[in-house]
Amino acid sequence: MKTKLILFFVACCMIMSLQAQTRLPDEVAYRIKNEAFTKSKVEEMSLWITDFLGPRLTASKNGLRAEQLAKDKLTEYGLSNARVEYAVGFARGGWENKRTYIAMTEPYYTHFYATPRAWSGGTSGAVAGEVVYFNVEKADDLDAYKGKLAGKIVLMPPISQYSINFEPLASRRTQESLDELAKDPRPQASDYRRRMMVMSPLMTDPSLRLKATQMLKDEKPLAVIYGSGTFNVPMSQGLQYKAGDPEPAPEINLPTEAHNRMARLALKNIPVKMELDIQNTFHPGDTLVNNIIAEIPGVDPKLKNEVVLIGAHFDSWHGGTGAADNASGCIVMMEAMRIIKALGISPKRTIRLALWGGEEQGLFGSRGYATNNLYNRSTHTKLPGYDQFTLYLNMDNGSGRFRGIYLEENDMAVPFFKTWMQPFESLGFSTISLRRTGSTDHVSFNSLGLPAYQFIQDPLEYGRTYHTNMDTYERLSLDDLRVNAAIIAWFALNAAQDNARIPVKPGVLEALKDATVPSYF
Repeated sequence: MKTKLILFFVACCMIMSLQAQTRLPDEVAYRIKNEAFTKSKVEEMSLWITDFLGPRLTASKNGLRAEQLAKDKLTEYGLSNARVEYAVGFARGGWENKRTYIAMTEPYYTHFYATPRAWSGGTSGAVAGEVVYFNVEKADDLDAYKGKLAGKIVLMPPISQYSINFEPLASRRTQESLDELAKDPRPQASDYRRRMMVMSPLMTDPSLRLKATQMLKDEKPLAVIYGSGTFNVPMSQGLQYKAGDPEPAPEINLPTEAHNRMARLALKNIPVKMELDIQNTFHPGDTLVNNIIAEIPGVDPKLKNEVVLIGAHFDSWHGGTGAADNASGCIVMMEAMRIIKALGISPKRTIRLALWGGEEQGLFGSRGYATNNLYNRSTHTKLPGYDQFTLYLNMDNGSGRFRGIYLEENDMAVPFFKTWMQPFESLGFSTISLRRTGSTDHVSFNSLGLPAYQFIQDPLEYGRTYHTNMDTYERLSLDDLRVNAAIIAWFALNAAQDNARIPVKPGVLEALKDATVPSYF
């Protein structure tokens, strides 16, 4: 009996050893770290992509300039087939802000920091006008403003009130928070309760908002002023606009402190006046979203057409230089490719870098790539790239250090990442979470059942600064970016060399066929 038990145990061990996940030798991890930490190009690349390339708004002239320069940089790094590749059409067309001046002149003079909403119009030079507070809570309230807004500056109701926050502005994740992320959330997946901010009915009632928008379009005010952003820093946002349509009225974001000051004055019937000079230009012919692609070709005769994809979105908003969001991700992915190239390792599978266009406007670049190469949702047809897709790794949560990875409820991916992460645990990278996370480019692939993942990162100052004019070089944590680049290089190489692949989620494509309305989210 004892002999049988021993033989059974040995057989189980043999089966387990056959199924055990493998990784590259520690020597390769050492070489990657040495290249990443002693020969880093992160600082050079950070200056180049933020200060030199500047804002990279989708389809803008400067965004198109930056795409070409990035393609040239990837060629300079020795990557293969560097190209700017069409992803999808973009109905809004190109837009640029050339000048922004805004001030309150009565009851006293105050200059405000402001950011025009992208794809909104400009003023006819310097203009001045009376501020009208648009106090609308129901459809009948619109009647009070009919015929009275032409030549006026319309101040929209506040959408938030500032409250003093005693939490630190920048932080690292605690071990307690990482332990919580490591718990499987699926037993509680049906109970998503969120605190809802008390907002104006103009924000919460779609029907009322539609009527108000049409009234503002018909009335032709000088400008429309919104509150968005805190710490006297305005947020960047955009309009839903179609190239060739009549130019909209100027729409301008003021930070909460400035916007709410004027709202309080207006509600006390104290006259408020402003002066503006907003110059924006439209480029209706620029109606494409592009991706920037480059590769390290695979060399294995059987595996070279399979692709390990790494990426980050290249576009940004126009208020800053898109440093944390998402030059940081682009820097890490470009540096990872440089590291792999510098090591001289020829991968079995192709390692492909993609810097996505149009993420901020709706994942346009990655969705276009998926539609053109992986899966046609209209015909429910797999394309050749689907079965060649090995893994996608994405970065888009600021410049904080990687602390782990979200595996999107794919239990089958856990053994791979548990094994691969071991040489980087000493750098604080140790958490595997089966939770789902959204709102960035990995969603375009994960929604097809493919293994596509976003990293758990230290938040640093991300929530305070992204999408604002504070999102500049100063927001980058260069040491963290060096660590992240090393982790990406290591994971990409392991995925490219491993004879096994992370399985796709079963049943996802079948569910897409049954869905009446296809969704990317």
